[in-house]
Amino acid sequence: MVDPFGESSKGTERPNTEVDDLYSLYIINIVLNIFLSYSAIMLNIITIHVIRKTLSMSNPLKILLLSLAFSDLGVGLLVQPLYISLLVRRVQDHDRNVNLYKAFITFVTLFSFASLFGVLALSVDRFLAIHLHLRYQELVTNKRVVSLVISIWVLSTCLSLIALIIPTTASYIIFSIIDFACLLTTTLLNIKILMAVRRLTNQIQVGQVEEPHHTAINSEIANAVSLRKTAVGTFYVYFVFLVCYLPQICSYGVLVFSASRTVKRVLLLCTLTMVFLNSSLNPVIYCLKMRQFRRSVMALLRNIFANIMGDKLLLNFGGKFQR
Repeated sequence: MVDPFGESSKGTERPNTEVDDLYSLYIINIVLNIFLSYSAIMLNIITIHVIRKTLSMSNPLKILLLSLAFSDLGVGLLVQPLYISLLVRRVQDHDRNVNLYKAFITFVTLFSFASLFGVLALSVDRFLAIHLHLRYQELVTNKRVVSLVISIWVLSTCLSLIALIIPTTASYIIFSIIDFACLLTTTLLNIKILMAVRRLTNQIQVGQVEEPHHTAINSEIANAVSLRKTAVGTFYVYFVFLVCYLPQICSYGVLVFSASRTVKRVLLLCTLTMVFLNSSLNPVIYCLKMRQFRRSVMALLRNIFANIMGDKLLLNFGGKFQR
């Protein structure tokens, strides 16, 4: 989304002393991003497979989570390898490869905004689910959610192309406004979701006490419990996203007005790695806070373990038979 080196796209000259002063920080970021890239790829591949196989999850929620998982996978598969290459070239004191830099800017903007809009859409979906109740399925259809996801990726693609055209300072201002507006909206939605979850929890407790054996009431309570848990899971996705992205957004003011190149580099090195960390944390949040997802993951791991153990037993049996 921004120049990872805090420098203008005009020219590539830079004092060697800046690299020497920040050498340790560059190496730390290279090592961290290698690890985070691998974890983002592996965890999100598993996430995509598990979401597709989870039958107990509603289709709109599955579509939105798949979109978010694909954006996280893109960060690990494309953005972080490009970022690592740029950092390595920087450490080795090579001139910046313009094509490599443009590819990084394009993909980091694309997947960052796809994640931002994806978290916003996920919060809107859970807000509607918890407030509309029976009307939710009527209004939030698969076709509408698919159209929304396509719109998110088209808009993110347009913004990534704009990032290549407009000056760096202008991109800081435009993107910070979009980021702030989306995060503010998402924050307000999640506050309302938490308030609704609290009311829902009280209603569930009252229903269990007053009608403990009523079938219809128990069915409503089960649905409410499931809705409450997915809403809480969505809140944790939002909260982790906020923690990872907020430092980047807050740094825009410093990047625009600060004259110190070293300060800009330190900010960008730290905040970009925080943004990339989010792609590895989301699958962990799904597993910890969404029961349907956690059950599917455990079933997948059991199958893998059973297959591995079955192959080992077969090999051992075959070896004994040959002897």
